[in-house]
Parts: sequence; structure tokens; C-alpha cells
Amino acid sequence: MDNNLNLLKELRFPFKKLFFTGLLVFIISCKNSKTQQIALATSDNNVSLDLDKLINDCESQLEIAAPKLTDLTKHPRLIETNETEWKQVPNDKLIWTSGFYPGILWYTYEATGNERWKEEAIKRTEVFEDFKNITEHHDIGFMMFPAYGLGYEIGGKKEYKDILITSANSLASRYNPKVGTIRSWSNKMHPRWQQHITIIDNMLNLELLFWSAKHGGSKSHYDIAVKHAETTMKNHFRPDYTSWHVIEYDSISGAILNRHTKQGYADNSRWSRGQAWGVYGYTLVYKETKDKKFLDFAQKLADKYLSLLPEDMVPAWDFDVQNDPKEEKDASAAAVVASALLDLSTLVDNKEDQERYYNEALKMLKSLGSEKYSAVGKADSFLLHSTGAKSLGHEIDVALIYADYYYIEALDRLKKIQEKI
Repeated sequence: MDNNLNLLKELRFPFKKLFFTGLLVFIISCKNSKTQQIALATSDNNVSLDLDKLINDCESQLEIAAPKLTDLTKHPRLIETNETEWKQVPNDKLIWTSGFYPGILWYTYEATGNERWKEEAIKRTEVFEDFKNITEHHDIGFMMFPAYGLGYEIGGKKEYKDILITSANSLASRYNPKVGTIRSWSNKMHPRWQQHITIIDNMLNLELLFWSAKHGGSKSHYDIAVKHAETTMKNHFRPDYTSWHVIEYDSISGAILNRHTKQGYADNSRWSRGQAWGVYGYTLVYKETKDKKFLDFAQKLADKYLSLLPEDMVPAWDFDVQNDPKEEKDASAAAVVASALLDLSTLVDNKEDQERYYNEALKMLKSLGSEKYSAVGKADSFLLHSTGAKSLGHEIDVALIYADYYYIEALDRLKKIQEKI
């Protein structure tokens, strides 16, 4: 009997040690489950992508362009077909693209750690503080968050907080509770429509409202953003999850008067960048709300977009003309979705979806960074072959500043994901 007791004592310690070791491993694995999921998403990836080279290419392009962009009253908007240098336009309150160049500088600073780009970003951000009071249109989100929002988040410029909250107040002033959306354009700017206009692009401006609600602004900003997303989800998409560009609502009753387009091929066509705004927008809304209905919708939009893509992962400017090889591409749509899919890959729970969205994003970035779409050695931008508004007769097969913005955002997001592995 004594011999048996001694044997049990000798065995008890290793079993006890084994038990607690296993328990510790389990706790750590639960704590780091999201990082492990991301690692799993990359472990089977067969897309060869030299991320450091792509980021270095962007920095090299900025080193060429920045010395030429010295007029602080203007910002780069596009490089015309067969030209090499940025066409600069005034920092006018009606021109929606002014925030993207400072945003590019902020992301490049974060991706490279080069203080030069932080200094450039501050200089290029602070020239349009007065835009915080814009109430004429919804694009104040596009204009202010890439500049001041990233300056706060990446650059540590806490003094930008009040500017951002004031900007959010200006955006929220365009919300119509009878419709349930933020009014996009003014009717004076777009006389085709006489009442309350909402465009799919407006989903991206919700980022400013969510940020404000989390940083001391009105809590109503969160509610407005959610209601806008819900109303848009209900009215802006067809049963197959493709999007209309413009919806005109009755300003009093909220009834839908018209579904049209401004930049797509036809009123009932599937404008590719509009589809991209939807994918990005609902991924953003889920990230901010954690409401599963928005995640489910973001995935449906993403899956539909992916199903429509050509082999090189860069769509034509409108999906309804994609079968015509003469129709121009829109690299800006690809950049927007690549960035959104990287975010989405970290938000979904299903391992298969994590892998799929991550790998599809890598395919897009590989294509955009290839000889076919890269501007390296050809022009001062990061990317070529974007189309802003072919239906209006301009910005056709050009470099666009917002294509570069979402491209460097995607590369920066990818770097952060890989650093967690």
C-alpha cells in the first residue's frame, strides 16, 4: 500500500504540470485568436507579393513628385493620359479631392517611418482648416478625414480634434430625418435632381461621424451614420447586391423618386467604383458598430464585386461595358476594394472567408503594382489607368489622386496585418 502511495505521489506532479501547461496554452491561444486567424489566412497563400518593394516604389514616386508640388493653394488631382506630372487644382470648398494628397503623405509616413513625410503631411493638411465649416455638400468627410483624421491618428496631432468634430457637425447638418440619409449634392450643382439626393459614395463620409462620436463629438453622429447606412442598405441596392449610383428621395415623405447615375454608363448600369464604395462603406460600418447585419451585407457586396471581376482583378469603369476590350479600366475601384478586403479579412470569423478576402486583396495589389498599372518610370503617381467620369467626358484613363490614396492605405494595412503574424 505504501509503495502504491509513493508511486502516485511521483506521478502526480508531471500530470499536474501537464494540465496547467495545457491550460496556459489554451488561454494564450484564445487571447491571440484573431492574430492566429490572420496567420492562418496567410499560411496557405500562394500569391507572391513583395510588399516592401511596393511601399518603396510609392516612396520613390513621392520623392519625385513632392518637390514639384509646392503651391499650397492647390492639390494634385490627376495626371492626364500620356502626361507625366500632376495637374493641380485649387483647394476649393467645392472640390472633393483636396484631402487625399495629405492622406497619402500620412500613410507613407506610417508605412516607412520617414519623418520627411510627416512634415510634408502637416504642411499639406493645415492649409484648409476653414473647410471644417463646409455645409454645401457631403464631401467634407472625404476632404477632412484623410488629412486631419489621419493626422490625429497617425501623426499624433491631438490639436486636430476640434477641427474634426466641427467638420462632423457640418456633415451632420445635411442629415434629413424624414429620409434617413445625409443629403449628398446640392440641386444647384446637379440640377437633374430637384429634391433630396443621396449617392453611394456618401458611405465613405460616415467615417468622420463615427470618429467624432468616439472622440467627444455629439452621440447623434453615431446614430446618423447608422441610420444612413440602414436606409442606403434598404434602397440603394438591387436584389443581386449591385448598386445604383444616385437616388433622389422626396424631401418630405422620404419616398424614392428616381434611381439614376452620374458617373456610370447608364442609369441602370453597375458603375464599378460605386460597387467599390459599397464594399468599403459597409465594412467600415461593421467595424464601427459590430452589428452583424452590416458584416453580412459587406460580405454579400464583396462577393458580388469579386464575381464580376476580369482576370487581372481590375474592373472596367462600369461592369456593364466590361466585355468590350476598348473600354477603359478603373484602377481606383480596385484600390478601394483591395483596402476594404484587407480590413474585412480581419473582421470575419470564418477561416475560409479570412483566407479568401485576404488572398483576393493580394491579387489586386499584385496587379496594381505590376508593369501594367504601376506608374513607376512613366509618371509621378503610384498608379495609372483610372477613370473618374467617362460618362461626363473627363478623367478617362488617367492617374487619380484617390486611386493612389486607397492604394497606399491598402499597402499600409497589409503591413500592419503581416506585423501581427
